[in-house]
Amino acid sequence: MAPILVLWDIDGTLIHSGGAGERALVRATRLAEDADLDLRQIDWAGRTDRHIAEMILEHLGRPVTLEAANAIVEAYLDSLRDEIGARQGTILPGIAAILEYIDGSHRFAQGLLTGNVARGAETKLAHFDLWRYFPFGAFADDAIHRKDLGPHALRKATAHHGTRFSPDRTFVIGDTPHDITCGKAIGAHTLAVATGKFTEDALREHQPTAVFTDLADTDAFFAVLEEKAASA
Repeated sequence: MAPILVLWDIDGTLIHSGGAGERALVRATRLAEDADLDLRQIDWAGRTDRHIAEMILEHLGRPVTLEAANAIVEAYLDSLRDEIGARQGTILPGIAAILEYIDGSHRFAQGLLTGNVARGAETKLAHFDLWRYFPFGAFADDAIHRKDLGPHALRKATAHHGTRFSPDRTFVIGDTPHDITCGKAIGAHTLAVATGKFTEDALREHQPTAVFTDLADTDAFFAVLEEKAASA
């Protein structure tokens, strides 16, 4: 039987960047579009980097072109390298222990399913020495909309491990309703964690498989994975 597949969101799920991503977006908009940006006016949480770039252009009343969106993303990546080192970020509760355990277990496999472009994901996770845990992932490079990333994650998991992972033994973990929608789109279990911008009650409205305050109780986390995978 194939291992249980765990697919992770990054921001608000694995880490808090200390606002590095937000500051990098503001800087990128100033560099690429010569405009000041108030992110509070955009519903950007849980979106992909490429989608956010398009939303910024729409908000500014600028033409939404591939060239303009790519310019914002490139400026964002350049800014992110500076911002991630200047901010006081943190690895979220339980994450280090969970990633280490999965990495050494034959019962589990893990990868990323994130709205970050791959270079941004690496910049953030390498800063916290977490990038080494993720041999594959689905990124904003693969699809512009979050709900379309799941099939890419399953395809890459299969290619990396040489075995097919069934959706009913797959778990998508994130901190926003978009992560829940993304997981449900491929028939996966969805674990929501209220360590981002959404409360437990707000996440429950989207009917994930389970909701956690955080992942500090690693036994409880693995118990849900084992229970749901056993009934698959």
